[in-house]
Amino acid sequence: MSFRVQRAAAMSFQRLVRFVNAQGATSFGDLKTTPTTANLADAEVEVLEGDIDKGLRGTGRVDKIQKLLCPLPKVPLIVCIGLNYQKHATEANLRVPPYPVVFTKPADALAGPLEDVPIHPDAQGMLDYEGELTVVVGKDAKNVSEGDALDYVLGYTVGNDVSARNFQLPDTSGGQFCYAKSFDKFAPIGPCIVSPALVPDPQKLRLVTKVNGQVRQQTETSDMIFSVAKIISHLSRGTTLRRGTVIQTGTPSGVGLFMEPKGFLKDGDVVEVSIDGLGSISNKMVFA
Repeated sequence: MSFRVQRAAAMSFQRLVRFVNAQGATSFGDLKTTPTTANLADAEVEVLEGDIDKGLRGTGRVDKIQKLLCPLPKVPLIVCIGLNYQKHATEANLRVPPYPVVFTKPADALAGPLEDVPIHPDAQGMLDYEGELTVVVGKDAKNVSEGDALDYVLGYTVGNDVSARNFQLPDTSGGQFCYAKSFDKFAPIGPCIVSPALVPDPQKLRLVTKVNGQVRQQTETSDMIFSVAKIISHLSRGTTLRRGTVIQTGTPSGVGLFMEPKGFLKDGDVVEVSIDGLGSISNKMVFA
């Protein structure tokens, strides 16, 4: 049986962005049209007042985006799901687990939709991408049923679970999933957080990942083994999911690790992840 730990703060937006205007002020905004590119410079938005904790309300004022920022200024935690697409499990030759595979990234892994991702020298040898449907929790939740789970979603966005495979693989590091994926800015998201009202079924979305313009991943979220609702219910079992938590729901087939020859990322490579109706992120890998 589910119960609500905390009442949701009042939110009023269609597509939540955070931006800097021409005068240098940082604000939340509501984008009224579906983004068709990762670059939203000069796009008009309704300025919102408030924040994620206390609620967001429209002001009626219109402003233009000078610089697009990460839609969330901070997060309590980034929770990630591994091995959650059937075709990805097949390409990895791994058995589907009875429960979602869970690992976490720290708050400092968060990055914006257009930010460069700095890559430490020790993470450069087997650097990989993972395009993912990403969920933002809208209110504290604990012991949530699958039937109620989507009521706890603030919105949906696009993400990339950047991964240093040399620290993840058992033969090279002992299988350090968290460490391999927790470097600063290894979790870019954006360009906006789309209201659940505009996403009636998160299991009917199309995702495409490109590296330097070349398609590497393309899938429908219907291939997910564990749905968004099942993931939220599982993560909240006996554990409080705090408002603002980001959930990366797993990556489809087509990652660089399983390509022949390997498709690992190099210095200057640009990874673009797009999800229909949610927009795109585009991040350049910069080797330090």
